[in-house]
Amino acid sequence: MANLGSPRYQLLCAFQFLVLLQTKVFCYQYKVGDLDAWGIPTSANSDVYTYWPKNHVFKIGDSLLFLYPPSQDSVIQVTQQSFNTCNLKDPILYMNNGNSLFNITSLGDFYFTSGTAGHCEKKQKLHISVGNGSTAYSPSYGPGALPDTAAPSYTPVFGNIPAPPSSSPSQGLSVFIAAVVGFVVCAVISGIM
Repeated sequence: MANLGSPRYQLLCAFQFLVLLQTKVFCYQYKVGDLDAWGIPTSANSDVYTYWPKNHVFKIGDSLLFLYPPSQDSVIQVTQQSFNTCNLKDPILYMNNGNSLFNITSLGDFYFTSGTAGHCEKKQKLHISVGNGSTAYSPSYGPGALPDTAAPSYTPVFGNIPAPPSSSPSQGLSVFIAAVVGFVVCAVISGIM
């Protein structure tokens, strides 16, 4: 019978615990617009900030990365009213370093726009919703809702962008199976079985 107090057994159990801990940490950093940098949408992709967030489900712990030339643009977080009217005065948060990271620390709606005058009116603005299983979206323009057309496809430049894994019941089962396998391996190595 193995000595459960042996350093080797304790090391194996500690390693198993760390493996289990890592399987449940799923926080992602999303580059806003994916292949497109934060900027005024082009005519070929004028609804990039409308369609981009529809492909992601954001949660607490995730972050948004806004990349842009700092001499030409900035990012501000604003209220819903300021977002709808493109009012750039009194932002909640102002970021202007060209490599701006926004950490999601709470549930709710978050509104972003360019801090440069005139850019918001040209659809350089983003609305995300965190929690309640809802997806993010950008507002519709005009009295109607967003068109029911599919999001435009992008030609991969550097390869495909991996999609984050979805949370599902099978994920919890795989963690349980990993725990059982880890316990059996520890037991075999320690000589218990």
